[in-house]
Amino acid sequence: MPGLMSNLDIMKAADAFPYPDKEPGAYKALNDTLYTLVWKDGQPLGYMIDSVVKQLLAAPEEIRGPVTVDETHRTVRAFEQATEAERTARVALLMQYWQANRTFDILRGWRDELWPVYGTNDEVLYSVERSGTGLLGVMRYGVHMTGFVKDETASHGMKILVAQRAANKSTYPGMLDNSVAGGLMTGEDPFECIIREADEEADLPETLMRERAKFTGMVTYIYITDERAGGEAGQIYPETQWVYDIELPAEFVPAPKDGEVAGFYLWTVEEVQQKLAEGRFKPNCALILVDFFIRHKILTPENEPDYHEIVQRLHRKLPFPGPHQVPPPAS
Repeated sequence: MPGLMSNLDIMKAADAFPYPDKEPGAYKALNDTLYTLVWKDGQPLGYMIDSVVKQLLAAPEEIRGPVTVDETHRTVRAFEQATEAERTARVALLMQYWQANRTFDILRGWRDELWPVYGTNDEVLYSVERSGTGLLGVMRYGVHMTGFVKDETASHGMKILVAQRAANKSTYPGMLDNSVAGGLMTGEDPFECIIREADEEADLPETLMRERAKFTGMVTYIYITDERAGGEAGQIYPETQWVYDIELPAEFVPAPKDGEVAGFYLWTVEEVQQKLAEGRFKPNCALILVDFFIRHKILTPENEPDYHEIVQRLHRKLPFPGPHQVPPPAS
């Protein structure tokens, strides 16, 4: 059927930032348009698009604080106040200024959630309003979980719980999603985060989560936003997700609680694969399902010609510091 995405296409949609060895022309063309946000020691923290750097410089200094832009090396230094609290307050002042002046559409989806920006040695340098992280191009952390029910009548002996995002969500409205997913706030433990999200999104009891949810590893990739993200296209999203599986009791019925989920489906592997091929899933949620299929031996080197590149893209090496550089022990 024409127009369907391969598993590698699905991966490239989520891990969209060009690789210098595979796509040198595209890599150079994109990098020529970006600035690297760096810390005092030169450590890269994020990739900023040109329009954001221009608006950063245009903001009053009493709002943004001192900013140094090196046009030769295309680097930006900012938010270097003495303490984490002062730096976080400075970033907040800038984001609030941009929001009040409607500088960036992405800030219309203001979430009142602070996400961490790490330096070396996993030190939190400052925290950023969730909706503004892409403006700085910094690391974004989250948790994703795939729920499944054992069913011997289904292929591969299982059916997968798929969520559909609410039609009024500011990002990727109406698209298909993982069973449970959410963003990781500053200071939040990943396992506690997935427990909270499971309760809010699916009414999954904490006792069931602690008993059955299994940490399976981390995925890393770099996404490039389009209009579905609810704001300016072309923002760079380097992301790490803590990934969990949970085998659900056959009698469990999920129920949306927080208004972010329209409903749930229990689908066979083939039904999920069809929706993936049609591009119906939010891109990073599609990536999580490809990872699930690999871990459960549904995708193998024998039946997937692009297996090795897919695995590489699931675990992209990122130039930014943070806890993704050393995976935590399983919960």
